[in-house]
Parts: sequence; C-alpha cells; structure tokens
Amino acid sequence: MAVSCIRVFADAAHIEHSKQRLAAAAPGIEAMAAVLALAGNEVRLKMLFLLLDQQLCVCDLADVLQMNVSAISQHLRKLKDGGVIQARKVGQTVFYSLTPAHQPLVQSLLSSVSPALTAAAV
Repeated sequence: MAVSCIRVFADAAHIEHSKQRLAAAAPGIEAMAAVLALAGNEVRLKMLFLLLDQQLCVCDLADVLQMNVSAISQHLRKLKDGGVIQARKVGQTVFYSLTPAHQPLVQSLLSSVSPALTAAAV
C-alpha cells in the first residue's frame, strides 16, 4: 500500500530554505557518509576505537583483534585510502593513527560505547 502526501499547500519559502541548508551542509555530509561507510564494518569500527587515542602498528592491531596481519592490512588500506587514518614510519615499523580532521567525528561516534570517551570529550 503506497502512502501519498496529502498536504494542502507547499510552503515554497520553507522548501527553498531547506534546500539551501542542505546545499551548505553537503560537503560535510558527504565526508561524514564516507567515514560512516568505512566504520560500518565491525572490524574497522574496532580499529577506529583503538586508534582514537593511540598509535598502533599492524602487528599490535592483529594481536588485539586476534586476526592475521594480512586481514588487518586490508582494513587499514581502506581506512587510509578514505583519509580517516594516517601512517607514520619509524624504522621498519609503520604506526597508524586517526587523522586530526577525523578525530572529533570518530570520538563523537564512539562516545556512546565507552564512558571514558565521553569524559575525554568534555
């Protein structure tokens, strides 16, 4: 059964205002959608949680998440290609961390799963 709109009149000014608000927010919405698409995978979401306040290498992440290095590397590649994390090489080891631009979004996203994150945001 299809539901149809039964409004009596369209408020053109309200509709135009909403379109302008959406257009102004479009870049931020697109960026957030990209991060949320990457974070929609449970393993990557756990990785973002772990990287929120520290730098970790592939081996550290593999040990914590009890996964093989190859699988972790694939997830890291997606997060790095999406611009959510950054890499820093120290000798032979590559350490990963959140990009500063994505730190607030990820912290806000994960604050509901950890009371410590909510306290850190205040």
